[in-house]
Amino acid sequence: MSAESASEIPKGQVDLLDFIDWSGVQCLNQSSTHSLPNALKQGYREDAGLNLESDADEQLLIYIPFNQVIKLHSFAIKGPEEEGPKTVKFFSNKEHMCFSNVNDFPPSDTAELTEENLKGKPVVLKYVKFQNVRSLTIFVEDNQSGSEVTKVQKIALYGSTVETTDMKGLKKIEDH
Repeated sequence: MSAESASEIPKGQVDLLDFIDWSGVQCLNQSSTHSLPNALKQGYREDAGLNLESDADEQLLIYIPFNQVIKLHSFAIKGPEEEGPKTVKFFSNKEHMCFSNVNDFPPSDTAELTEENLKGKPVVLKYVKFQNVRSLTIFVEDNQSGSEVTKVQKIALYGSTVETTDMKGLKKIEDH
């Protein structure tokens, strides 16, 4: 891990990359040549030449399931000054969302990204709304300039895992 990426992670939190269930990750309206792994996967997201781009218009709908329950604290999204995301809505544990129903549900949190945020400064979420997260849907509603294409260079999610009890590991107490 580079010193730069280590300094971006908020104190007491971890990069949740290792807890993503990659088999279920989806992105609606992504360009076939500039897809979600470019912004989300380790190694790809650090390459400034790779990015996620929207296809038909500026909106993106990203679904990220986790392989265990997590607490989401904050996120960082890097993008170019003009085409970088502006309004980003987060939905905790909402599956099967699409562009036709995304406005039917209130978001768990909404962020308006600034130029500073697009350089990688983490944005703290309403932590109380993200305590028991099995999946996360991210709706990029628009971009900084109102252009047709949104570009995302990096998406990083910061938080912690929820400690759960392994019921198989418990032993029955015998009466004497």
